[in-house]
Amino acid sequence: MEKLLTDKVAIVTGASRGIGRQIAMTLAQEGAYVIVNYNGSKEAAEAVVETIKAAGGQAEIWQCSVADFVAVEEMIKSIHKKFGHIDVLVNNAGITKDNLLMKMKEEEFDAVIDTNLKGSFNTMRHIARYMLKQKSGSIVNISSVSGILGNPGQMNYCASKAGVIGMTKSMARELASRGIRVNAVAPGFIETEMLDQMTDAAKEAGKAQIPFGRYGKTEEIANTVAFLASEKASYITGQVICVDGGMAM
Repeated sequence: MEKLLTDKVAIVTGASRGIGRQIAMTLAQEGAYVIVNYNGSKEAAEAVVETIKAAGGQAEIWQCSVADFVAVEEMIKSIHKKFGHIDVLVNNAGITKDNLLMKMKEEEFDAVIDTNLKGSFNTMRHIARYMLKQKSGSIVNISSVSGILGNPGQMNYCASKAGVIGMTKSMARELASRGIRVNAVAPGFIETEMLDQMTDAAKEAGKAQIPFGRYGKTEEIANTVAFLASEKASYITGQVICVDGGMAM
């Protein structure tokens, strides 16, 4: 069976856990050499690489905070020097620091914007240099239905994810003439470690908002990302694909 990403080099940020972990594994299953980016947990990132290699894939880890402009530049420069090309970027790294507006601290707002929004700018800014020269590439930004619908107590997170959507559309227009595609995936409620921390009552309340009546699986996000990253989506750019069981329709 033909793989979607054979011989492609892909960077997945925030790939040590949750959705990012599954995206990294899925891209590797589709033939890509995956750079598993992480910021905090080296052990978790190494476990992702071990899982990929055990399944016959190729991957390596790279520690870097996406909020650090200079560190991101060095990461992308080094990866390009090693492989000679970078074909796929998945901006998945993200954090939450939830609070109501009148209780939210400036540092809580800034931290989320710096990682979720500026982090995506940093990676796209530096990788575009190489993709422009090779006249090809696919960037997939992970947004959220929260960036479309809003969510009480998550003004900073929703603002960052709405910003990712705006940035995706702008970059798609800027880069299309050079053969570079930029799209976004907006997950709804997905079964991850973050969901496990919710109370049963909160889980049921969340499920009631979903027309499908269930939470999504990380594989459903990863499969969408793999499609958008591949040549199967060669005529798709500037789009936001909601993978949310119908929440945002």
